[in-house]
Amino acid sequence: MTFKKILLPALIGSAFFLGACGDDTPITPNNPTPSSVFINPSLSSSSGVTPLPTSSAPVPVSSSAAPVVVNYPPLAAGANVAYARNNYAHWKSYHVFSIEQDMALYPSIAADFNIVFSAAFLPASRVVWSNQSTGYCKQACSVDDAVDNKYRACTVSEGMGYGMLLAYFNGDVETFNRLWNYTRAFRNYEGTGLMPWITMSFNYATPDNSSATDADLDIATSLILMYYNTGNAMYLQDALVLLNALWNLEVNPANLLLYSGDTDLWKGADPAYNLSYFSPVALRLFAIVDPAHNWMGVLDAMYAYMQKVQDAGTGVFPDWSNGAGVAVNPPNNSAANTYWTFNKESVRVPWRIAWDYYWYQDPRAATILAKLNTFISDKAKGDPNDMALAVNYSWNLDVGKDKNNPSVSSEWYAAWCATGIAGNATWLNTCTMGMNNTVHTNGLPLWNSKTSYFSDILFTMYSGLLNGLFVRPAGI
Repeated sequence: MTFKKILLPALIGSAFFLGACGDDTPITPNNPTPSSVFINPSLSSSSGVTPLPTSSAPVPVSSSAAPVVVNYPPLAAGANVAYARNNYAHWKSYHVFSIEQDMALYPSIAADFNIVFSAAFLPASRVVWSNQSTGYCKQACSVDDAVDNKYRACTVSEGMGYGMLLAYFNGDVETFNRLWNYTRAFRNYEGTGLMPWITMSFNYATPDNSSATDADLDIATSLILMYYNTGNAMYLQDALVLLNALWNLEVNPANLLLYSGDTDLWKGADPAYNLSYFSPVALRLFAIVDPAHNWMGVLDAMYAYMQKVQDAGTGVFPDWSNGAGVAVNPPNNSAANTYWTFNKESVRVPWRIAWDYYWYQDPRAATILAKLNTFISDKAKGDPNDMALAVNYSWNLDVGKDKNNPSVSSEWYAAWCATGIAGNATWLNTCTMGMNNTVHTNGLPLWNSKTSYFSDILFTMYSGLLNGLFVRPAGI
């Protein structure tokens, strides 16, 4: 995700992670320091955390057929569910703030929290973005003099979608519902049915209320999964509100490709598309619960487009591309120095495609992953611990050069691991072992620092998928 408004020149290219402010320190997996933290994975009710329905409209019935037996391709021999749960517990302890915490951290704005967060949307929590220290972000995300958190008052919608998925797969109903309430409150306040891209704590002053399509997809996906797991129709009802807005505002009717957002900025004569926003699992679930819209048509169009882009280049994806499948700087000018590289956006592509392959074994997913894996295996000479993984490779060397980094960041290591899930068992085994041996200077698998929002949340997501935490509900 990148800024949905035109960025100040000083901010462009200033960060390694997806928000254009702050930075994300690259790291290389080392020897493990196991944690004893463990959470109960079972989904059960949580007292006092039952959100109210958004409307009294009837809830559509799922169109799913008889339950389907879930078959999974093999994960690595060393896949470790407990490790993934530990990561989640560590991630949540540092990156999730409750409204009660923020009231104490930011007293100057706490009195206004009830403008957005009425009793119908409480209790609530948010996923905290990284510390912002320059330009627009510093101004928008700075509140009071909160120690260590002065410049961390902002939340991005992407983080809320990831957070809800992580809470779901870890059986953490209370956190799921608190995060859901946060999204419901702001979606209700803004009135579009979609989540504002960037919000400030629990305050009404949203720095940017345009939407980011990936976040809306992930929030809706998590709600559908929770509905199938619990049978609570309120989750499905709210998911359908999102799906209706998604279809109307974030799907290009001309070619069924996903726009990058809901505003005119992303809908010009030749839109800039972001392939890391393509979530095949999301679109499959949408087709089950919302047969009125052609979500499978969107799935097929996006897969065809993804293959077109991949086949036209070196084998990796550019962060942004146009309708012709050519790398392009997006209209907000957020990627002027990186758009042609497999970089801060595209690092999410292996997760989304590997997830689809793990649940549905789509041959298109297998082809895309195999091509990525062949590319990096050749570069690394078959060794996932080679420094070849530190490079942001060019989609087309005629457009721009590769970008070298001094070390391999944890989310990138995990992303390259995921490319092996569709057939390279040797790579997958070695790489998953390296991922599960990750430890940083703080002795944890996560940085849990003021600037590690993106690295930590994406690494936690990848570790959940590759360690078997992504269990598919029967029937979908």
